[in-house]
Amino acid sequence: MKFVKMEGLGNDFVVLEGPLEPTPEQVVGWCDRRRGIGADGVLVATRIDDGRVRMAYWNADGGRAEMCGNGLRCVARFAYDRGWTDGRSFVVQTDLGDYPVKVRKSGRVRAMLGHAVAPDESTLSVVGTDVHPMSMGNPHAVLFVANTNEAPVKSLGPVIEVAESFPDRTNVEFVEVTDRNRIEVRTWERGVGETLACGTGAGAAAVVAHREGLADGTLTVGLLGGDLDIEIDGDTVWMEGPATSVFEGKLS
Repeated sequence: MKFVKMEGLGNDFVVLEGPLEPTPEQVVGWCDRRRGIGADGVLVATRIDDGRVRMAYWNADGGRAEMCGNGLRCVARFAYDRGWTDGRSFVVQTDLGDYPVKVRKSGRVRAMLGHAVAPDESTLSVVGTDVHPMSMGNPHAVLFVANTNEAPVKSLGPVIEVAESFPDRTNVEFVEVTDRNRIEVRTWERGVGETLACGTGAGAAAVVAHREGLADGTLTVGLLGGDLDIEIDGDTVWMEGPATSVFEGKLS
């Protein structure tokens, strides 16, 4: 079985052509950075007859996840590079619905990131810390810090991830507002740990900063793996960023 190792801003994936339903044990093994290929997760891209593409995503712990923003861009690039689509603009189906994407000539990918939905309580106190819950189809907890370089990502992130307020666990974003057009974000990903980038996390952080009056609706999110451009249009969030093939191989 062939695979492609891909990355979007350092958030890396094992990408496989479907239809395929890997077991949790397979996912964990493939993502193991010492004994496997090494990745933050596994993507399965399946060609659909009408030119659309189906995407499924598993975190490195073997758990199925609803959505992955950086993974969406990688699947779009994977499908386009293989001639599965009629043009540069097409639709990727996910567990959450259809996502329009466009692969630019530069290789960067613009994609709808999802619809931002906040619960009735805009702020929760979790282990003595104020966090802003936000759903991008998958759960996020956003908190503001003075300096992301000094943020307690590895100590506080896993505690908030499993807090009672988030029965399905949550991704956690630590956000520093640089100015109205830029924020810096570090993410503790549910089932993975800290990653170099999280697309839906960048979107959630941007939406919260915008709704709190701290940032404009078009801004750049600085992540450990690089910059992601975010555009907020009502409750719909768009992103644009890179998606790159690293190497190809064959699973034994």
